Amino acid sequence: MINLFRPTALSARVSTGLLILRLVAGLAFMFHGWGKIQNPTGWMGPNANIPGAFQALAAVSEFGGGLAWILGVLTPLASFGLACTMAVAAYMHAFILKDPFVAKGPGSGSYELAAVYLCVAILFLLAGPGRFSLDQCLFREKASGAPIPEPARNLANK
Repeated sequence: MINLFRPTALSARVSTGLLILRLVAGLAFMFHGWGKIQNPTGWMGPNANIPGAFQALAAVSEFGGGLAWILGVLTPLASFGLACTMAVAAYMHAFILKDPFVAKGPGSGSYELAAVYLCVAILFLLAGPGRFSLDQCLFREKASGAPIPEPARNLANK
């Protein structure tokens, strides 16, 4: 289970890019989730077809997942929750509401943002949070004195 949270070895340059993306996307998710977390089981309104439990999962994944991304803690878990939430959002906008990819005007719907956030969540699932994260502090491998394999050494030095 701990291996799931162990960040991959990435260069400082890549880790800096991931840090900036985590901070910006995490803050955006916290803002998106703030109103939802105020009324987690009813933020979609009384006539919503989505059960309150699923609304609560979306609210917690957006607000809590955004905070987790900012801190870089439990990043795979947060990314999985956000990916699920954004996959549902993109599906709802694209196939149920028949919104275009890009909004046609102010106040009209689209699935562009949900698709972009879904891609960001998948990136963090695959790449991890980078060196500059609490995951790195909590779950990194302890030095064992064993030599680093050549491919890993090349990745770490880029």
